[in-house]
Amino acid sequence: MNRWKLLWRLMPLLAVLALAGCGDPSISAIDPQGPVASEQFFLMKLSLAVMIFVFAVVMIIYIYVLVRYRKKKGQDQIPKQVEGNHVLEIIWTVIPILLLIVIAVPTIKYTFEHSKDLREEEGVVHIKVTAHQFWWQFEYPDNNINTAQDMYIPVGKRVALELTSSDVKHSFWVPALAGKIDTNPGMSNIMHLQADKPGIYRGKCAELCGASHSLMDFKVVAVSEAEYNQWVEGKKTPAKVTADTAKGEQVFKDNCLSCHAVGGEGAGLGPNLNGFANRTEVAGVLPHDAASVKKWIQDPQAQKPGTKMPKVNLNEDQVDQLVKYLETLK
Repeated sequence: MNRWKLLWRLMPLLAVLALAGCGDPSISAIDPQGPVASEQFFLMKLSLAVMIFVFAVVMIIYIYVLVRYRKKKGQDQIPKQVEGNHVLEIIWTVIPILLLIVIAVPTIKYTFEHSKDLREEEGVVHIKVTAHQFWWQFEYPDNNINTAQDMYIPVGKRVALELTSSDVKHSFWVPALAGKIDTNPGMSNIMHLQADKPGIYRGKCAELCGASHSLMDFKVVAVSEAEYNQWVEGKKTPAKVTADTAKGEQVFKDNCLSCHAVGGEGAGLGPNLNGFANRTEVAGVLPHDAASVKKWIQDPQAQKPGTKMPKVNLNEDQVDQLVKYLETLK
């Protein structure tokens, strides 16, 4: 019976260990894809190594004492009581201090390095990040580009981020590229990151911020420098409106333009839709296709509870025309 009780108590621990390897590798902090993430992963490994070392030493001493000083057959008297040993006291005081120094020195070093303000350094990409309930705004002040949800960066270049919030407290986190940092209303925090190779790295909001906190995702798209420059030029080129999409553009102007910008201007109440048709997801929660765009326009609260996107009063034809126009914003 006691064995079953012990097994039952160990089940939560076993479940955590079993699930530790599950999930999307693009949001894994133990698979770093940039120098900042690699240095932070080193600190995790260092701390874990020190903890394992301490645990192993304690268990070895514990087992040795159990065996060496166990009660022997026929032993009835109380063992000799020993109190105080200056040598041992010094040893178990000095060793923890040394281990703390081993952890503290690189931790302090990297903490200061990762909080450096690189915005004015040559060759660094400067991006202003603003968190909203429940989406992310990315502004490139050097290029007069304003977009949302997908943050493009060139591979091999450091990216200086200036982060704030428009409403409540959020937390910006791209596990594969850097650690998390809070975004606070009325103030800016600074961090930087870098991607070593091309890819899409998923980001999350790591601070409970409302009903759709778990749906507040974004992507960091790392591309070659040539592709990045091409993306920048494409963002500056206005989308072409044809006769086939003119009606949808008018629907957009009449119903959406008060909240959504479509060029280099700053975002209004809602995300900037510049390059909307190139995004892989709608509102960060739905796969990008015409059906999903239509579903989002017709009932956004059903897809992302608590979002500030209102339900627009449009008929079926107007929605179809609006979807057709939005799919030209490339």
